[in-house]
Amino acid sequence: MKKKLFKQILAILGVVTFMVVTDIFIFFVFTNRCINYSSSQMQAKSVEVDQYLPFAKETKIVKKEYSEKLTGDLPKIDGAAALVPVFNSFVYSIYPESSVKYENGDFTKDSALQYHNTRGAFKGIVDGDCDIAFCAKPSNDQVQYGKDKGVELELTPIGREAFVFIVNKNNPVDNLTMDQLKDIYNGKITNWKDVGGANRPINVVQRNQGSGSQTTLEKLFGNEIKGNFFGPLGASLGFSFRYYVEELTKHGHIKMLKLNGVYPDRENVQNESYPIVSNFFAVTRKGETNPNVQKVLDFVLSPTGQEIIDEVGYVSL
Repeated sequence: MKKKLFKQILAILGVVTFMVVTDIFIFFVFTNRCINYSSSQMQAKSVEVDQYLPFAKETKIVKKEYSEKLTGDLPKIDGAAALVPVFNSFVYSIYPESSVKYENGDFTKDSALQYHNTRGAFKGIVDGDCDIAFCAKPSNDQVQYGKDKGVELELTPIGREAFVFIVNKNNPVDNLTMDQLKDIYNGKITNWKDVGGANRPINVVQRNQGSGSQTTLEKLFGNEIKGNFFGPLGASLGFSFRYYVEELTKHGHIKMLKLNGVYPDRENVQNESYPIVSNFFAVTRKGETNPNVQKVLDFVLSPTGQEIIDEVGYVSL
C-alpha cells in the first residue's frame, strides 16, 4: 500500500514539475518577449510626451530663443513619435506659450501643438486637422488617401536620418550586407548561422502598417515581407530610426548593426557612407495659403532651426 502511495506521489510530483518547467519555458520563449516594460504613456503613444512639453519647467527639448514669435493664424503641428523632441523644440522657439495646451496627458483640441504619431499626422494633414506634419516619407496608402480626398502633399526635407537594424546585445552578429538583409526579409535566409551567427531561427519583427519605420522597410524590401514560422523560437531582428534607437542602446540590452561594414553613427550619416540614409520632412498641403506655414518652414531651414536638429541628435541638412 505504501509503495503504491509512493508511486502516486512521485507521479503527481512529476506532473507538477513538468507543468512548472513548461510554464517557465513558455514564459521565457514567448510571453516575456511580448511584455512591454515601458510606462503606460510610452506604450500608448510611443514616446513620453510630457517629458518634451515646450514650455514646461522640466523638459528635454532644445531651447533656442528666437526674436520673432508667430502671431495670427497659427499652423497646427503634429508628427512622428521619433520627431517629437524636434518639432516641440521648434514650437518653443517661435510659438507663443499660450498656444500650447496640455491637459490630463494629452493636447487639447485647440492647442497649436498636437501629437497623433505618423499615421494620425498624415491623416490630419489631408483632413485639414493639421497644417504641418514632421515625419518620414509617407506610405503609398497615405499618398493615395490624399489623392482620394483631392489633397496633394508637399514634402520639404529638413534633416537626415539613418534607418538601422537592431539585435540583442548577446547576438554574435555585428554586421550584415544589404544583400543578406534583402534575403532575410524575402525569406531566403531564415537562420542566424547563415550570416555568421548561432544556429537559431531569425525572428523577423515588423511594426504596424503606416508607421514611418514600417513604410521605410517596405520601400526597401517590398510589401510582401516574409515572416519566419519558427522565428519566435530564435533571436529577433528589429529596425527603427537611429535617433529612436540610440537611447535604447545606452541601456545595454540591444545593439545596432553595421551595414556593409559601416556603423550608423552621426559622421557616417552626414557623409552618407552608411547605406540607408534618408531625409525626414515637414509635410504640408500643396497650395497652402496661410503665410505662417511658410514662416515655420523658413525657421526650420534657418541656421537656428538646423542647430536644433543637430542638438536634438539628428543630422541637419
